[in-house]
Parts: sequence; structure tokens; C-alpha cells
Amino acid sequence: MAKKVQRRAASRRKLQLLRTLTNSKSVRRRSIILNVLLHFHKLKVKLEEIQREYQNLMAIRNEYFNLLKHIQIPKEVKVEKLGEDQFVVKVRCNRGGDKLVSIVEAFEELGLNVVRARVCCNHFFAMEAIVVAQDQQTTKTKDVTQAILKAIDKQGGERILVT
Repeated sequence: MAKKVQRRAASRRKLQLLRTLTNSKSVRRRSIILNVLLHFHKLKVKLEEIQREYQNLMAIRNEYFNLLKHIQIPKEVKVEKLGEDQFVVKVRCNRGGDKLVSIVEAFEELGLNVVRARVCCNHFFAMEAIVVAQDQQTTKTKDVTQAILKAIDKQGGERILVT
């Protein structure tokens, strides 16, 4: 007899839990179970909808990255003089090769030290650097620009945009 009472109490607790999870107002056992099944079906439909949306977004993302691979970004080299011996160098071009190494070697050939640099190469190569002349030699912005363009050209030909 005690086991029967325990089973009924457990059954009532489980039905009450199902009612609260599905926000069911029903009292009858059959209605509660039908509400639970309906709730599961709605959740399944929502999940399928979310999966379709995710697949669409992934297809769009893949198409976007495919397009990015085929875009040719023109080389852009911008050199500005900060002080007597300081320059701000901004470079932007297609990704690939050892462009950073070539540019740093060009700085060394000109006798320039890199004080601070920020490099990004997610979809294209971009660099912004502050360089200082080692000696008090007079280095012109045109010389720095030409050296960087030559360094980039070592890695492969691209369209040029000098500003």
C-alpha cells in the first residue's frame, strides 16, 4: 500500500513538472501529455528553422570569403614625415608572400628603425608603422615610398596606388 502511494505521489510530481515546463493549464493526465507532445513538436519545428537559417548564413559567409579571395586590392603606400627623422608609414596590399620581411629589410637598407608597428593580414596585408632614422641623415618620404614599393614588388606584381 505504501508503495502505491509513493508511486502516485511521484506520478503527480512528474505531471506537475510537465505542466510547469509546458505552461499547461490542464489538470487531466491525458491533456497534460498531449500538451507536452505539442510543446515538443513546436520545439522541434523551431530547431529545424534555426538549423536552416544557420545553413543559409554559413553559405553566405562561405560565398563572401570566396569573393574576398578573388578581389585584387591595389597597393597603397603612404609615407608622412612626423619630425626631422620620424616617419609614419602606411601600407596596404594583397596578402601573400613575405611582405613584412621585405618591408623591414627595406627599412634596414634605408637606415630606419621601427619604433612601433601594427600589422594585419586577415583578408589583405595592412601595416602602419612609425620609423626613425638611425643616423641624422636626411631621408626623403619619396625614397621611403620607393623602397617599400620595390620591397612589395619582390613578392609579386599588383596595381599601385601611391598617396
